[in-house]
Amino acid sequence: MKKILVVDDDVAVTNYFMVFLMQTERFEPIVENDSRKVMKHLANDHFDAMMLDLDMPNVTGMEILDCMRNENINVPVIILTGVNDIELAVKTMKRGAFDYLTKPVDDETLLEVIDRAVEHGSLSLTIDRLPSELKREDLKNQDAFSRVPAQDPEMIRLFHQAEKIAVSDLSVFIWGERGTGKEALARAIHKTSARVKSPFIAIDSGAGRPDEFSSRLFGRAKNWAGKRETMKGFLETASGGTLFLDNIEKLSLPVQVRLKRVIQTGEYYRDDSTEMLATDVRFIVASNHDLTKSEYKERFSRDLLYHLMINSIRIPPLRDHADDIPLLAEHFLSLKCEHNGTKIKGFSDDFIELLMKHSFPDNVQELQNIIASAVVNTEGDIITPEALSPYVRDKIEPGSVPGGFKPQKLLEIQREYISKTLDYCGGDRKRACDLLGISVSKLSEILRTEDTKQT
Repeated sequence: MKKILVVDDDVAVTNYFMVFLMQTERFEPIVENDSRKVMKHLANDHFDAMMLDLDMPNVTGMEILDCMRNENINVPVIILTGVNDIELAVKTMKRGAFDYLTKPVDDETLLEVIDRAVEHGSLSLTIDRLPSELKREDLKNQDAFSRVPAQDPEMIRLFHQAEKIAVSDLSVFIWGERGTGKEALARAIHKTSARVKSPFIAIDSGAGRPDEFSSRLFGRAKNWAGKRETMKGFLETASGGTLFLDNIEKLSLPVQVRLKRVIQTGEYYRDDSTEMLATDVRFIVASNHDLTKSEYKERFSRDLLYHLMINSIRIPPLRDHADDIPLLAEHFLSLKCEHNGTKIKGFSDDFIELLMKHSFPDNVQELQNIIASAVVNTEGDIITPEALSPYVRDKIEPGSVPGGFKPQKLLEIQREYISKTLDYCGGDRKRACDLLGISVSKLSEILRTEDTKQT
């Protein structure tokens, strides 16, 4: 049985929850009415979850959350309070609470939240216990991650974390710069999960007008002319499988509020309908941005965000695991050759050397596009730098092709131009100054600066 710590200064409340949890025959409740003793319980015993009141004498629930965070105690906490305050809920979840429920709470809802909290706690413990050195070969489902080739230690650890999360059925938040492969990782999580035989549907949260997207997601009971005409939404077509919402920050605030309810309860309404529907969808959401930053405070629901970030994975930019560039290049080469029906053996050393110099601001997606372009422009069986278009070549190595632009310091350009003008004028400084439109003293000052730098 799972052990649950119930903390509330009201004895009647703790007695009710003790009886309720014992009757399920799945939980072993430990009750505590004195909030000063909570940290001692946590230090001396293992709990799978904790139910915590906020407004208590001596030590408040918020202070207990802070103590737990400071002492790195990772028991999932369900806040149970009589105060229905979204800002307060966000504050508790920012401090590490798993969920926030307002009393009185429906018994079925409470059990669902406890089950999810216990599952999350078990998952977090498993991830924390991952060994420091991990191998790709140790993944239980290597095929699921075959489209995300990497050997960098941090990337391998990320794959193992994703595989552990996949086994659970909790929502996942993936974030990182554009082009880092968030959808590829989401597909890998789906393939590793028990939902692998059900649909994986990927949609862009910013596609179309907000009202159109709402109907695409939730469905619609009437057509745009107002006539009764049921349209299924992605929540219905993806039921049983995984729904991947990319660019989650682009969701309108009304849709964010409705989405949070679906994540919590699995229930929703179609647009223009009062009929309650249920869906069995696993949500994986993604963003190019760190939504915890203050700039998103008014644009993205804090309540929804902290629910999503309970299981979050950050994919590092390609520049942070640059040693994977040759491996990724070979992978994209194989895919492109298979698609085009061409045979190319590999890359020349100077081509790989050129790739390794690049910072890849558009990450893995940019590398894939570069390889695709090189395959098309290669006539032999080895890809060389000559296979790159002048635009791509100059983007990777500015100034490497005729007409390419390479930024220089303004003083260097100025001195170079003055030097050429003096040569043109046969060393006649007055004539050179007339052509340059500057005084002789200014010319002397510039040249004096140059001489000082050289000495």
